[in-house]
Amino acid sequence: MELLNHFLIAMPTLADPNFSRTVTYVCAHSEEGAMGIVINRPLELRLGEMLGHLDIEVCDQRVAQMQVLQGGPVQQERGFVLHSPPGKWEAVLEVADGIAVATSRDILAALAEGEGPEHSAVALGYAGWGAGQLEQELADNAWLSGPADSAIIFGMSFEERWDAAARLLGVNLELLSSEVGHA
Repeated sequence: MELLNHFLIAMPTLADPNFSRTVTYVCAHSEEGAMGIVINRPLELRLGEMLGHLDIEVCDQRVAQMQVLQGGPVQQERGFVLHSPPGKWEAVLEVADGIAVATSRDILAALAEGEGPEHSAVALGYAGWGAGQLEQELADNAWLSGPADSAIIFGMSFEERWDAAARLLGVNLELLSSEVGHA
């Protein structure tokens, strides 16, 4: 089962506070494990503030106001930039469909100057699974999985992404909810 360039959509019953009602974009998947970035968990942190801590001056105010995402519970002090189109940054992994993830300072500097990639989302931390762990969680119905859509990653509000990712699969998450009393 190849999950690269897929969304992992948390089922309504997934109780883990790190992943409840999340959409995770899978950036790497092999028999050794998987790595992804949660794309719908904004932090109370703006990119301008984060870049200030890195002594990177922000010239583009639109970039300064971008919300930083909580990308997952692993290495929360490390930054990841999901972006499109892929560029020639120092540390970049091209995922698929014109989407890449970069971890180098040069892409942050380019964003600050208004010269970064056309579309970007900056996250602190990532989600990681050991060998077979994600496959077991899928078998246990913790997640729905389906092909990713860059329009959801880069063009939709954070609040809309969970439902929108499920709708790509024809699933209404409200009908799967374990809670009662919601009309």
